[in-house]
Amino acid sequence: MITLARPTRREMLAGSGLILALALPIGREPADAAETSADPIFMPNAFVRIAPDDSVFVVLKHVEFGQGPATGLTTLVAEELDADWGQMRTAMAPANDALYKNLIYGTQLTGGSNSIRNSWIQMRTAGAAARAMLVEAAAQRWGVPAAEIDIERGIVSHGTHRSGFGALAADAARLPLPSSPVLKTPDRFTLIGKHVPRIDSPAKSTGKAVFAMDVTRPGMVHSAILHPPVFGAILQSFDASKALAIPGVLHAAAIPQGVVVYARDTWAAMRGRKAINAQWDLSKAETRSTETLHRVFAEATRTPGAEAGRKGDVDAGLKSAAHSIEAVYHFPFLAHAPMEPLNAVIEIGDGRADVWNGTQYQVGEMKAVAETLGLPFEKVTLHQQIAGGSFGRRSQPLMDFGRELAEVAKQSPDRAPVKHLWTRENDIAGGRYRPLTAHRLRGGVDAAGEIVAWDQVIASQSVFSGTPLEAMKIHEGLDTAIVEGAVENGYRMINHRVGVHVLQSGVLPLWWRSVGNMHTSYAIETFLDRLLELGGHELLAGRLALAADDRMKGALTRVAEISNWGGSIAEGHARGIACRRTFGTTVAQVVELSRGADGQPKVHKVWCAVDCGIAVNPSIVTAQMEGGIGFGLGHALFGEISMTEGGRVEQHNFDGYRSLRIHEMPDVEVSIIESGAAPTGVGEPGVPPIAPAVANAWRKLTGQAITRLPFSRGITA
Repeated sequence: MITLARPTRREMLAGSGLILALALPIGREPADAAETSADPIFMPNAFVRIAPDDSVFVVLKHVEFGQGPATGLTTLVAEELDADWGQMRTAMAPANDALYKNLIYGTQLTGGSNSIRNSWIQMRTAGAAARAMLVEAAAQRWGVPAAEIDIERGIVSHGTHRSGFGALAADAARLPLPSSPVLKTPDRFTLIGKHVPRIDSPAKSTGKAVFAMDVTRPGMVHSAILHPPVFGAILQSFDASKALAIPGVLHAAAIPQGVVVYARDTWAAMRGRKAINAQWDLSKAETRSTETLHRVFAEATRTPGAEAGRKGDVDAGLKSAAHSIEAVYHFPFLAHAPMEPLNAVIEIGDGRADVWNGTQYQVGEMKAVAETLGLPFEKVTLHQQIAGGSFGRRSQPLMDFGRELAEVAKQSPDRAPVKHLWTRENDIAGGRYRPLTAHRLRGGVDAAGEIVAWDQVIASQSVFSGTPLEAMKIHEGLDTAIVEGAVENGYRMINHRVGVHVLQSGVLPLWWRSVGNMHTSYAIETFLDRLLELGGHELLAGRLALAADDRMKGALTRVAEISNWGGSIAEGHARGIACRRTFGTTVAQVVELSRGADGQPKVHKVWCAVDCGIAVNPSIVTAQMEGGIGFGLGHALFGEISMTEGGRVEQHNFDGYRSLRIHEMPDVEVSIIESGAAPTGVGEPGVPPIAPAVANAWRKLTGQAITRLPFSRGITA
């Protein structure tokens, strides 16, 4: 075991975004750390720990749930430290905004595809500072100029002198902090830009990795919760007699979120939950069906709504157009459905609480736990875990799960530690969905085929309204998430207008992988295809002519090259193209498909060009593009949460909420565009282009424009 000791105030590094005012414990032994008995003795800043055995621990302020920050952030430190990759380890940071805030959001939060983007300079500076102190320690010990000392693959050397990091750690810890450590220029990179193995793969491959679901505590009980059957329903009463008769069931209690059953094991808790007889007050519940909501939202788009963006005179453009078209798009509620559902372990007593959780929003969720338990924030300790997926689900602006977890702890028998686990049914039928959304687009071309009008009205539910983030994300009644990727859509338009209606429903909304870009990109890229065709333009050439920046042109050009766009393809096949810039990254995709035996699109291959600035780890960039394509394609083909009249959700598990299956995954070819620009996001940008590229190929193949997703619902025979 290792103990990551607390750094002293003297050991904190200030500068380049490292404004570190507090010294708190770092946390637990990481699941992916190699076994060692050596405690770190050199702690130059909040992010780097060096042990006597030469191990270098990088403290991760971002949660690792499969997207790769453990490897990426560690690479940034190792690069500037000139460490050997084999000596690198990771540890999870505690909940502490002063030390570990996201430099973009101002609080400790993983999201928006910015783990690398906001840490690019910060983590490199942490590594460079540690290196400078090790070099100075060696210079003093050997009596040589620091400028003559070299470090390569974790070995400090000068002439016949050689040392590992650990032997110099104690001396380095006594040195003053460098105020402005010099960072490498890109031509000196040895790890950044290379295919470095993922640091978390060995532990995950061997089963040594610890998720919250794996955590146990002495005397721990297990809990399962019965949520309301309809959004907005309130518990009136319940009968737990049948549940308590089940062997292993210990207790049942009402909390604000529903009825909790406690048991000696998870299976007994789940059986007990099923046996609960509960009565619900539906007077304030959302009882409309999704079909009704689709009609209400589409009807709202008949009027302009609040103006989110305008250029030129759209009405005049439409009036003067030689040809015009109009389309109404319907996008369903979507669940996140990460492989590991929400779960955590909580232990309370002696005026404090400990939480083992794989949260995206460390400080916010622990504040919610503290508030619910009536404890000061500093009395709640987060033991951050790796997590099995998220797609936005583990970050909730109202910290719903953290509050529920604390309520569960308060009712635990004899205040025993409790593992609170959501079942798949809790997750999929429990809300916090990507909002149902409608778009109405009108566009026109002149006699020369040029686009002279683009009018887009969007109706959606806000994911920020009524949350602590409302002031940041809602301006003059406009939710910026609803229209992201629509106001600045990547193309030059003479006359362009975007309007928005922020509507309400009782269904609980939440951001979802790529947030508003998922629906705005589909509407824009498919409608643009139709307008270009209406004007007689070739679809790639038309996009290149309209593209507003060079990176978009570069991505379109690259994807055309690798796919041999315009070349011959198999009979019965068709191709479609789409391009979007999201989270600073431009992704262009070409899809080749045919009509499958079930009448739905059968995607054979996807070509993907990505410009994400410097690719810190090309393997992870490629994996994220491949994963985003599979994720986006599955939801485009099958993804939908629907409710009957009366408000009951119809999907409860993967039998109803269909995912892409392994034999349905197309061949994917990814090309990363070389760049010297700072890194941008890769976790989400691969998702938005895939659905419109499929739709554009399908329209070319069949003549049918799909304006309702998923394809399984929108395609007509």
